[in-house]
Amino acid sequence: MVEQSRSRGRAEAWRPWIAAGRRPALAWPQSLRDFARRAAQRVREWATAEVAPGRLVPWLAIAFGCGTIIYFAVEQEPAPWAAALLLAATVAAAILCRHRSFALPATVGIAAVAAGFATASIKREIIAHPVLAAPVWNVELAGFVEMREERERSDRIVVRLERIDSARLNERLERVRVSVRKGTAPAVGSFVEFKARLSPPLEPLRPGGYDFARDMYFQRIGASGFVLGRIRTAEAPRAPGLRLRYAAVMDGMREAIDKRIRAVLPGDKGAIASALITGKRDAISTPVNEAIYVSGLAHVLSISGYHMAVVAGVMFFAFRSLFALMPAFSSRHPIKNWVTGVSARAVLCQIGPIYRHFCEPEFRLVLPCFGLCYRVG
Repeated sequence: MVEQSRSRGRAEAWRPWIAAGRRPALAWPQSLRDFARRAAQRVREWATAEVAPGRLVPWLAIAFGCGTIIYFAVEQEPAPWAAALLLAATVAAAILCRHRSFALPATVGIAAVAAGFATASIKREIIAHPVLAAPVWNVELAGFVEMREERERSDRIVVRLERIDSARLNERLERVRVSVRKGTAPAVGSFVEFKARLSPPLEPLRPGGYDFARDMYFQRIGASGFVLGRIRTAEAPRAPGLRLRYAAVMDGMREAIDKRIRAVLPGDKGAIASALITGKRDAISTPVNEAIYVSGLAHVLSISGYHMAVVAGVMFFAFRSLFALMPAFSSRHPIKNWVTGVSARAVLCQIGPIYRHFCEPEFRLVLPCFGLCYRVG
């Protein structure tokens, strides 16, 4: 009796689809099905428009940045040759898939990611250099002066070292930045000998503050300090390189322009005018400098896209006016493209080697110039 009551409790109504072996399909409203069909068609049209020729090119910059992010996310430093090999393999895959409509964008995107990863790896290998770990006193140094800065209370020079005499110094430093007495900084390109007190690059003074050590590392400067005694100019053991001679010529031009401006406009007026043209901000007095920073105008005095656009514009109109004087020649050749390329090259040659850390505005100006020069786009 108990078993019969249990079976009657589990009894269910007869379902006609059980005999047919399938359940009935869910019936969607006709309006909803039409909406889904139209939405899918619209998404396909959007995807087709997005993958049209040239529309995916801006995503290459994002893919390149993702490769750089991957480099910083790995736990250990990758080998540069492995990153270069990965880049070569992805580029080869993109070339092999150049006739496939779907595979080509995918492989090019992967190649861009590999390019970002390889660029970060190779850049790290290029700028890798020893950094001073602990302060040292009375170190005998000798080398070529690569950069000179005149400041309000003292001068500062960057020296590429050729010789280091110190038993307590274990690192083989490449460059040091030292402060000297006002008016005693030697000219760029000269070979000097001096004794100095060196310290490791300064870490941020507070969390999130400016990282002096990071800035100096990417300038390949391994230590900073000040000169003990006087600087002696000596005979160089070898001739300076082409890059150092070029830097000496450019520094001489900047010094001549700066002296001419400050001779005509004395005081802070001349200092600000010289800073706008040559980038030398050291002669601006402390009160004016603080007022500029407080008012939020400090970026005006820095070498930025504005100054590079002025240089490129002056070069462009000067050379194009020069070629316009030769109508027989300019009427048969693409003068505008040539002049644009010359202007971009002038920005790279004159501003780039002096201010190595202003790369972003520099390339924002140079890349469109080269695109116009070679008729790209």
